[in-house]
Amino acid sequence: MYGSPNTVAGPRSVPVRRQFINEPGDIVSEALEGFAAAWPHHVRLNDEPAYVARARPAADKVAVVSGGGSGHEPLHVGFVGTGMLDAAVPGAVFASPTAVQIRDASMAADTGRGVVHVVKNYTGDVLNFRIAGELLADEGVRSDIVLVDDDLATDTGDSGGPGRRGTAAVVAVEKVCGAAAERGADLEALTALGRRVAAHSRTLSVALAAGAHPGQSSPSFELPGDEIEFGVGIHGERARERRAFGPTGELVPQMVSPLVKALGLERGERVIAIVNGLGATHDLELYGVFGEVRRFLGGAGIDIARTLVGSYVTSLDMAGCSVTLVRADEEVLDLWDAPAATPALTW
Repeated sequence: MYGSPNTVAGPRSVPVRRQFINEPGDIVSEALEGFAAAWPHHVRLNDEPAYVARARPAADKVAVVSGGGSGHEPLHVGFVGTGMLDAAVPGAVFASPTAVQIRDASMAADTGRGVVHVVKNYTGDVLNFRIAGELLADEGVRSDIVLVDDDLATDTGDSGGPGRRGTAAVVAVEKVCGAAAERGADLEALTALGRRVAAHSRTLSVALAAGAHPGQSSPSFELPGDEIEFGVGIHGERARERRAFGPTGELVPQMVSPLVKALGLERGERVIAIVNGLGATHDLELYGVFGEVRRFLGGAGIDIARTLVGSYVTSLDMAGCSVTLVRADEEVLDLWDAPAATPALTW
């Protein structure tokens, strides 16, 4: 496989995705080992069960713990550190961590004041974090869940189903909750704050090309050169629709306008705008996207109070981006500005 030529034979040749790996089944454990070795002042790695925790555990604060499948790096392990997460629990690629992993990471992070779990809305993650909460209760550890469900493309209203997926708004929730926890917020206040930030966040994502799973030489789906996946998921889920590919100035308004409408944003309001790369999109492109976001929101009289541009919630090597808007008030902005020191996000 690893010495194969650069194209795959067939009716139409497609580029082979070559990857820097040994064995596909070892990629997560090897990456975690390298990550912890690269950031020893920020994090430490627990091997069995696997989780990443702060190198210097905090004292006398509510712990903030998150996690989910690997393949979205730097989420979540890259946000472990002062001002954000106390621990992060990685699963296999695009697979939930186990309840035992979550329990053990939470117990390691708990200082006696309880644990807030920040959970993206995917069935496996929600199930295992809830089971972990029950296991923690058996150990006398209080916990609660903040569910992040910002993906507008999967909003089914009141028709049932799992509801909106969790995507890049999880970064805002982890940053704001992490800052509030450092300042001494209790479990109830922290949970309410995280839920408020999640409720005031919406995201839309587009893909120009799918990612390839470790060890696989072809992407998870193919796109014609004149189309995009509009509303794609961060696990490579196909979007509900394909739209025509076009210049950034045409694509970005299609993404931002529905976000403004869904949040009910009006002239004079402020937002945190997150332009996030999905794994294979260069900063040149992402800043170009942000420029169009800024132009569109400026025309609508909406103030971008804070900005985050870069690849923070990826989908392996997917080519694409997401735009997240978070309604911002003085409290949220103050907590967003609070110091953070993590491998992936520091100010």
